[in-house]
Amino acid sequence: MLSHAQIWGALDKLAERNGMSASGLAKKAGLDSTTFNKSKRITNDGRQRWPSTESVSKALAATNVTIDRFVALIEGTSRTTQSVPLLGFAQAGRGGYFDDAGFPVGSSGWEEISLPSVNDEHAYALKISGDSMKPAYRDGDTIVVSPGAQIRKGDRVVVRTKDGEVMVKELKRRTAKLLELQSLNPNHVDRNFAAGDIEWIARIVWASQ
Repeated sequence: MLSHAQIWGALDKLAERNGMSASGLAKKAGLDSTTFNKSKRITNDGRQRWPSTESVSKALAATNVTIDRFVALIEGTSRTTQSVPLLGFAQAGRGGYFDDAGFPVGSSGWEEISLPSVNDEHAYALKISGDSMKPAYRDGDTIVVSPGAQIRKGDRVVVRTKDGEVMVKELKRRTAKLLELQSLNPNHVDRNFAAGDIEWIARIVWASQ
């Protein structure tokens, strides 16, 4: 018997193998860009929502994949992958994408990407732009952020200030009053903030490089 997770996992794999996000696959299939998004997989009252036969058929036609190959994807779907929302790093400083605790909110602007599981249902991915984080991260790299992960000294983190500035740094020291951050790029200065100036901080748990 096919499960809800297997079907959606196979669609995620189909998108990934064609170099696309779930939104990209939907667009290529001539569907609304949100058709395969994670937010569409569960109804508002918590019931599982399954993809329609028509939408799956269009996705297979758009990627030139036979039903036999799709079934193989279903059978090979592994729980070691996780579909997470994806956002461009430059967008992260704008309002409307995160709540006050740093958890992703809303659906507009977010895409979907399948990545190794980080065991955090609130995890999300940011696409790096520019070279200000070299040599740790380069333009085009994807980082996965876990707002629920414990943070320790030496961890690489994403920090958002109450002024809306978002940055990737290494945590040097954190006290009740002060946050000391080390820049990943030696050409950029380290940053220190009063604890009250920080909106949220979250640990980077994975990066594609």
